[in-house]
Amino acid sequence: MELRVLRYFLTVAQQGNITSAARLLHITQPTLSRQIRDLEEELGHPLFERNSHSISLTPEGLLLRRRAEEILDLVQKTEVELAQPDSVVAGDVYVGAGETIGAHFLTQAACILRKKYPDVHFHIFSGDGVDVCERLDKGLLDFGLLFDPVDQKKYSALRLPHQDVWGVLLRRDSPLAQKDAVSPEDLAGQPLIVSRQTLKRPFFLDWFGKNTEELNIVGTYNLIFNGSLMVEDGMGCAFSLAGLVNVSSPTGLCFRPLEPRVEANIYLVWKKHQVFSRAAEKYLEELRRLIVSLPSE
Repeated sequence: MELRVLRYFLTVAQQGNITSAARLLHITQPTLSRQIRDLEEELGHPLFERNSHSISLTPEGLLLRRRAEEILDLVQKTEVELAQPDSVVAGDVYVGAGETIGAHFLTQAACILRKKYPDVHFHIFSGDGVDVCERLDKGLLDFGLLFDPVDQKKYSALRLPHQDVWGVLLRRDSPLAQKDAVSPEDLAGQPLIVSRQTLKRPFFLDWFGKNTEELNIVGTYNLIFNGSLMVEDGMGCAFSLAGLVNVSSPTGLCFRPLEPRVEANIYLVWKKHQVFSRAAEKYLEELRRLIVSLPSE
């Protein structure tokens, strides 16, 4: 499978039309059609469903599109890194992070780095731990920001001097909003909204002392902004970390920590034996300096 053909395939998938794609690629329509047919034969699956006016991706085509985008992104990233002379610090640093106030450490280090090396560009990919690890493992990210526990066999890790506090996001008119903190007994039978990651964390069931099946989980979210909308509209209360959602008076929302208190450590991680670009290497150096200069919480 050639990179050139993957680019052809992606252009057709994006345009939804062979003629338009051929025009953009500056090749003839018969040539492009033949390349796509050869690719389908090579893979043993049809990639497009064709009709008289347009084409659409088959399930196999959707899978290839996702993989092709990842492959070409990685190729482009590698080409840019290899094109930089060893004496020049420039290029891109890619970091994946979930929702946490601890991400301030990432952006602070990026600002310090860019003052020294203005040709370094910083990119944050937002997603939960599953998303971040997937992209990290594929080489699409240089670093990832994860909560404990961290897989020490796969990743090297740098602990950040910050701990997030777990709690619940509530409507201000909820009876639980009158409490300073919420206990497992307070949440017994309450409609709960949780992230898909929370369900897998050991602390979650340990804190409740119950099995998942015994809890009244009415919804899940990926990023807390959407979870906060579910709370705002009265679906239930959402397990969340402190400081991620605006809980000022106009929002009608409030946050209450768990009791007993549950905190989460945060780590910057990267793949074992990772070979960094000069920009990523300098970024890690700046982040280490920043951490050393700050007192632990």
